[in-house]
Amino acid sequence: MESSRSFAQSLDREDKLRVFRDQFFIPKDKNQKDVTYLCGNSLGLQPKSVRDLLEEELEDWKKLGVEGHARGKRPWRDYHEHFSQSIADLVGAKIEEVVAMNSLSVNLHLMMISFYRPAGKRRKIMIEAAAFPSDRYAAASQIRMHSGHIENDLVILKPRSQEDFIREEDILSKISELGDELALVLWPGVQYYTGQYFPMQKITDAAHRVGAKVGFDLAHATGNLPMQLHDWDVDFAAWCSYKYLNGGPGAVGGAYVHQKYFSQKLPRLEGWWGHRKDNRFTMPEAFEAIPTAEAWAISNPPIFSLTPLLASFEIFKEAGGMANLREKSIRLTRYCEFLIKENFGSQVNLLTPSDPEQRGCQLSLRVLGGKSVHQKLIEAGVICDWREPDVVRIAPVPLYNRFEDVYNFYEILKGIFK
Repeated sequence: MESSRSFAQSLDREDKLRVFRDQFFIPKDKNQKDVTYLCGNSLGLQPKSVRDLLEEELEDWKKLGVEGHARGKRPWRDYHEHFSQSIADLVGAKIEEVVAMNSLSVNLHLMMISFYRPAGKRRKIMIEAAAFPSDRYAAASQIRMHSGHIENDLVILKPRSQEDFIREEDILSKISELGDELALVLWPGVQYYTGQYFPMQKITDAAHRVGAKVGFDLAHATGNLPMQLHDWDVDFAAWCSYKYLNGGPGAVGGAYVHQKYFSQKLPRLEGWWGHRKDNRFTMPEAFEAIPTAEAWAISNPPIFSLTPLLASFEIFKEAGGMANLREKSIRLTRYCEFLIKENFGSQVNLLTPSDPEQRGCQLSLRVLGGKSVHQKLIEAGVICDWREPDVVRIAPVPLYNRFEDVYNFYEILKGIFK
C-alpha cells in the first residue's frame, strides 16, 4: 500500500462496486463540492431513486384515497411484505422469521416481553458495560417490570483492566459462570463505540448451553456484515434501518424471531396487524397470531417511512449482497488502518480491533486534540462522528465510499496535525 492519492485512485479504478456511488446523493460543502462522507454508521445517504418511489405513493394517496390500501401500485395493506425477503437475505433468516416494524428500542422491548421470563433464580440479564444507553435502559426497565433488582439482576461485563475490548473467552466464561441464574443475554452484533464485531454464534451456543435466551441489537451489524441468524439458532434480534440500510432518519426498523417459537404460546403484546390475515378485517374479538414473526407486528406499517428502503434494498440486490460488500469493506478499512498507522504515530490510536474479522466498516480513532480535531475535520468537509471523550468514528461504507474518500480523510487529518 502507498500513502498517495494516485494509489487510492488506482484502487477505485479496480473496484467493481464503484458504480453504486452514483446511485446516492453525496452532500455538498459550501463550495458545492462533494464532502467526504464517512458517517454511514450514524445515517446512511439517500438513494437517488427514493424521491420517485415516494411520489408514487403520494400519487396513489392523491388519486385513490383509502382505496390505496388495496388498489395502489404497491397496496398499502401488505406493504411491509415487500421488504421481508430482502431483510431475510441480509440477516441470514427465513422469510417468515423477519418483519419490518417500529423502531429499534420499541422492538427490543417487544422481544424482551416474550423472551425475558424470569422465574426462580433464573432472573439475570447480561449486557456489556459500554452498551448503547437505550439497550441498558430497556434491560433495566424490563427487570423492574418483573419486580427485580437492578443491582442483582443486571450483569454488566467490562473489558479487562487497561483493555478496550471484551475478549471472546471472557464473554463465554461469564455466561458459563452465571449458569442457571442467567435468563437472557442481550448483546450487540457490533459494539457502537469501538466497532468490535462479536462472535454471535458462539455467544448463542454458550447461552443455550446454560438454558438462557439470547437476543442481539443489530443496529451496527445489519447491512454491514454477513450474518446467519437462523443457522446460528439466535432466539431474537432487532435493528434500525437508517444507518447501513439507508432508510432515512427515523426509518422503520425490523425484528427477527426464530421459527421454532412460532408454535409456542409466548407472552407478547398483541395488536391487529399480528392477527391472522385471512380474517383480520372481520374484526374478531379473540386474537389469533400469524404463525410468523409478523405476530409481533402490532399496527399497520407507516408507508412513507418504509418507502426509502425499497430503493436501498434494490441497490443491495444489484451489488450482489453482503458477500461482495464485505469484501470491499475489509479492503477499505485495511487501507485506512495502513494510512493511520504509517503516518500518525501516537497522535491517532485505533480503538477498533485490527483484525478485520473482528470489525465491520467502522473505525474508531482516539485522536490527540479531541473534539477540536473533529470540528476541524467537519470544517474541512469531512463528515464523521464524535464520541466523548476523544473518539472520532469513521465508516467507509462500501456502497458509496471510495478509497479516495479514505485518502481525503487521511490528508485532511495530516494537515490538521501539522
